[in-house]
Amino acid sequence: MKRLISVLGLFMALTVQAETWRFAVIGDTPYSDEERRELPNMLQRIADEHPAFVVHAGDFKLSNAVCSDKLFLDRHALFNDSPLPFIYVPGDNEWTDCKRLEAGHFDELERLGKLRELFFAEPFSLGRIRIPVERQSAAFPEHLRWHLGKVLFVSLNVPGPNNNFGMGRQARKEFLTRNPHVIDWLKQGFAIAKRENDSGIVIVMQGNPGFKHFSAGLTHSGYRELLEVLRSETLSYAGQVLLVHGDTHWQRIDRPLRHPATKKRIANFTRLETFGYPFMGWVNVTIDSEDPSLFQYDVHPYKAK
Repeated sequence: MKRLISVLGLFMALTVQAETWRFAVIGDTPYSDEERRELPNMLQRIADEHPAFVVHAGDFKLSNAVCSDKLFLDRHALFNDSPLPFIYVPGDNEWTDCKRLEAGHFDELERLGKLRELFFAEPFSLGRIRIPVERQSAAFPEHLRWHLGKVLFVSLNVPGPNNNFGMGRQARKEFLTRNPHVIDWLKQGFAIAKRENDSGIVIVMQGNPGFKHFSAGLTHSGYRELLEVLRSETLSYAGQVLLVHGDTHWQRIDRPLRHPATKKRIANFTRLETFGYPFMGWVNVTIDSEDPSLFQYDVHPYKAK
């Protein structure tokens, strides 16, 4: 009898220790009128699976759609009506691309300011249910930080292509102003995850930083420092690192970051790219404290009923 109680006690202890959480990832949507009509339905389907929140990795419109206040207000209302807490990361289509003639020929910093005013006015997520988030500063309120279980989430304003570095060899002033804050927020995130003994860190940004080029020593200028810091911090971190991005519309989950000396894939780093136009869908990510890889992925292409 005592042996039975002992075994039951061990089973209960293991059950208590094993914890799981889930979150959902989307991005590069809605681009078309059809996607705009369908996104509320997709968000409801996501909610039916009961993840803790939804993360949108940026680009909420087609690049040449006019960056009007009307469109911004529409997307804010759409995201705010999510049944689940909804966390949005800025994409190039809604600020750096707004200077294009076909997108309205706006000043990109004015449009970024509008995004900050609408989507990052308070230290909370969007959605019918809101969760608290920490913002980097009043100047960069779009850089967010929050926890789910023993995993730290960090969002960065890193747009594609090339992080708004510019077309020439000299970086644009906007990039030189923003990028140090991006790097600082990323380093802070790793420092917190190490200090608090977090099992993992999830970094969410819009731009695809070009891992293949980085491995070949041909890094795009706007991503070079970011990738160097990401690699060094990952190598010095005992937990798992998950980078979520959109931008190139190729849903994939892989391990593209390589060691600088051995060129072997870094085992504790994973990249998740979201679905993107013309395909809708989401990825449910399960955090499993008993799984050595920590993250499990369930990919959901979306089809209208």
